[in-house]
Amino acid sequence: MMQFNFFLKLLRESFRDLLPIIIVILFFQLAIIQSVPEGWVGTAIGLGIVGVGLAIFLQGLEIGVFPVGEGLARDFAKSGWTLWILVFGFLIGFGTTIAEPALAVIADKAASISSGRIDSTILRYVVAGSVGFAIFLGVFRIIKGHPIHYYIIVGYLLVVSVTFFAPPEIIGLSYDLGGVTTSTVTVPLVAALGIGLASNIKGRNPVIDGFGLIAFASLTPMIFVQIYGIAVYNLVDAVSVADVIVDATVSVPTAVSISSVISGLTSVVKDVLPILVIILFFQYAVLKKPIQNIKTVFLGFILVIIGLYAFILGLEMGLFSLGETMAYQLTKSDSVLMIYIFAFAIGFSTTMAEPALMAIAKKAKEISDGKINDFALRLFVALGVAIGIALGAFRIVDGGHIHYYIIVGYLVVIILTFIAPKYIIPIAYDSGGVTTSTVTVPLVAALGIGLATNIEGRDPLIDGFGLIAFASLFPMITVMLYGILIEKFEVKSNTQIEEEELLHDKLVDADNMDLATVNIDGSNVRHSLSLEFSAVVIIVPADKKLDAIQAAHRAGASGVTVLNADGIGLEEMANFYRTSFEANDVVLLFLLPKYLVNEVLKSVIHSLHITTTGKGVAFAFPLSHMKGISLTKEDIFKERAYQVNLNKNNPIECVGDEIEDDFENSSQSTTDTK
Repeated sequence: MMQFNFFLKLLRESFRDLLPIIIVILFFQLAIIQSVPEGWVGTAIGLGIVGVGLAIFLQGLEIGVFPVGEGLARDFAKSGWTLWILVFGFLIGFGTTIAEPALAVIADKAASISSGRIDSTILRYVVAGSVGFAIFLGVFRIIKGHPIHYYIIVGYLLVVSVTFFAPPEIIGLSYDLGGVTTSTVTVPLVAALGIGLASNIKGRNPVIDGFGLIAFASLTPMIFVQIYGIAVYNLVDAVSVADVIVDATVSVPTAVSISSVISGLTSVVKDVLPILVIILFFQYAVLKKPIQNIKTVFLGFILVIIGLYAFILGLEMGLFSLGETMAYQLTKSDSVLMIYIFAFAIGFSTTMAEPALMAIAKKAKEISDGKINDFALRLFVALGVAIGIALGAFRIVDGGHIHYYIIVGYLVVIILTFIAPKYIIPIAYDSGGVTTSTVTVPLVAALGIGLATNIEGRDPLIDGFGLIAFASLFPMITVMLYGILIEKFEVKSNTQIEEEELLHDKLVDADNMDLATVNIDGSNVRHSLSLEFSAVVIIVPADKKLDAIQAAHRAGASGVTVLNADGIGLEEMANFYRTSFEANDVVLLFLLPKYLVNEVLKSVIHSLHITTTGKGVAFAFPLSHMKGISLTKEDIFKERAYQVNLNKNNPIECVGDEIEDDFENSSQSTTDTK
C-alpha cells in the first residue's frame, strides 16, 4: 500500500511537470500558428502515457537503480579495492554509452558530414571510450578528494584549445555529443555510484564530492571527438559516399501495434542490459556478495524498462511530430522574435519534464538535507536551458561562430565557480549533462536544423548543430546563481531548522517532561507551562460526523482528528474471513485542556442524544508529555485558573490576577532568555 501511495504521488508530480509543455504547445499552436493540429487526440493520449510512464520510471529508480548503485559503491568503498572501483566506473561509462541509440544516429550523420572520413562505428567507440574515461577520472577524483573545479577548468581549457584546430564540420557535432551521451538510465546509476562512494569514504562529503561524474561524462567527448576529427581530416581522404540530406520536414506520429510494442520494449532492454550485466558481474564475480532484496531490485529495473518505454512511446505518439511541425512552421515565418520566444519556451517546458533531471534533483534534495529544493533546482536548470536554446537560435540567425559563444560561457562558469558555494558546484556541473536527454534533444535538434535550412547562407550540417551545447552550458550558470541566492537568503537545511527549533524549545524548558510545551496563538513562540490535557474520543456513525464536530466546536474545541472506523458486533459474526469490512463509523479525537473536557462531552452527548435515542460512544482520558499543541492565551489563562481552582478550592474569580501575573512572568522569562 505504501508503494502504491508513493506511485500516486509520483503520478501527480509527473502530470504537474508536463503542464508547461501543454501550455507552450497550446499557446503557440492556437495563438501564433492559429490552427488545430492534426491528430490532436493521439497527442493527448500520448501525453497521458508520458505521465504514467514517467511515474513508473521514477518509482523503478527509487526501488531498483538507486539502491543497487549505492550498495555497490558502499561495498567497493569498504573493500578498499581502488583498481576494481576504477574499472567498474570505466565499464559503466563505456557499456551504457555504446548502446545509446541517439549516439548511433548522430554517428551516422557525422559519417555523411565528413564525406566518409569519419567511420560511424569508430566514432561510437571514441565517444564511449571518452565517457568511460570520464567516469574513471571522476571516481578517481572522489577517492582522492580533489576539488572538482580544477578538473573541470582544465577540461574547458582543453575543449577551447582543441576547437581552434578542429574542422568546422565537426565542432558543432562534438559539442552536441557531450550532451547526448548521458542517457536517462545512465544518469541515475552514475549519480548513485558517486554519492555512494562519497558517503562511505572517510572525509568525503556526499554533496560536494558525490556529484560531478555526469559533468565529466559531458566534457570528455567534446575533447576526444574533436581530436579524432583533426586526425581523420588530416590523414584520411574524402571518398564518394551517398549524401544524407538533413531536412527540416517533420516526422509522422508512431502507430501503436503489438509488433511495435515488442520492438520498443526490446530496444529499451538493449539499453538497460549492459548495465545489468556489468552490475551482476561485479556483484557476484568480484565482490562475491548477493544483492540485498534482489526481487525488489529486479522489480525496480523492470519498472524502469516499462516506464521508460511508455515515456518514449507517449512522446512518439504525436508530441515529437507536433513539436517538430511547430518548429518548422515558425522557422518559415517572418517573425524572428517569435522564434526566440518559442526556443525559450520549448527549452523551459521540456526540461521541466526531463526524467533524468527529476532523478538528480530528488537526490540533491535528499543528500543536502533539504537545503537544495528539488523543484527550485529544476526551475533554475530549466531557465538555463531556455536561455541557452534562445541564444543558440540567435547564433544561427546571426551566423556567428559557435566557439566564441561557448568560450564566453565557459569563462562565466569559471568565474562563478570561485564565487558560488562549494556544495552547489558539482550539482551545477552535472546539471549541464542531464538536461539534454529523452525529451529535449529531438525538439531542439528539429529547431536548429529548421532554422539553418530556411535561413539563407546557413549550412544545416554545420550551423544546424550546436543548440544542445548551449542547452548544456547555461544551466551550469543558472544553478550556481541559485546556490549564491541560497546563501544570500540564508536558506537552512532541515537539520539546521530542527536544531534551531530544538534550541529554542530548550530555552523555554521544553525538555522538562513534566511541563507541556505549547505554541501561543499558532505562532512560533513556545512556552513550557504546567498544564493538564485530556483526550476526548467520540465514536459516532459517519453521517453524524459533522453534527458532532459542530457541537464540540460550540463548546470551545479548536481542532479535531477524524479517522474512519469499522463498527462490528463480533457475537453476530459467523465467519471472520468472509466478512466485508467497510468503514461505517468515524472516530473523532480532540486534544483539549482539561477545563474544556466536560463542556465538550456534554455538548456532543446532548446534540447527538448519545445517552438516550442516539448512537455513539463518548469517553475521555488524561494525557501526559504534551508537546507541540497550539493554544490561545485565553485557553492558557482558563486552564491555569481551572487548575488553581481545583488545588486551592477557591472561586476562579479570586485567582484571575494571580494567573495573569504568572503568564506574564512566563512570557517575560522566555523573552529574556532569547
